Amino acid sequence: MTRLVKVVLTITAIVGISAASLPAQTKVATPIRGDAEIGYLRPVTAVDHKAGIVRTTIKVKNLSTTGSIAGLKVEEFWFDKAGNPVTGSRDRLQKPLQPGETAEVKLETPRDPKMDRNSYTFSHANGKIRTKLLKQF
Repeated sequence: MTRLVKVVLTITAIVGISAASLPAQTKVATPIRGDAEIGYLRPVTAVDHKAGIVRTTIKVKNLSTTGSIAGLKVEEFWFDKAGNPVTGSRDRLQKPLQPGETAEVKLETPRDPKMDRNSYTFSHANGKIRTKLLKQF
């Protein structure tokens, strides 16, 4: 009987230590269906002349308090002086953007000498995105 008690106590101790060492489970919010709202900081654009690439970084924040944004996609379009499309790029977040969470989207566009101005389009897997330009998060 003493041996059985030792085995049970040992197993209980091992299970307790294992459970304590597991990372805390993060709660995942249900994805928003339809229109979602994000805030973003002014995009930062830099030209890498050596690589011939225009890199744009946009920081975004989910302004929802209840739902996540699944498959957030940002598309950048570049136009020439006459307003004709020249080139563009897109990036999609790999995991849902949780309520209040921030993320960084990085766009890389091949440089073209005709590039004059650009615009951005935001969307997600379940609908459209309403955007709000913020000064800070």
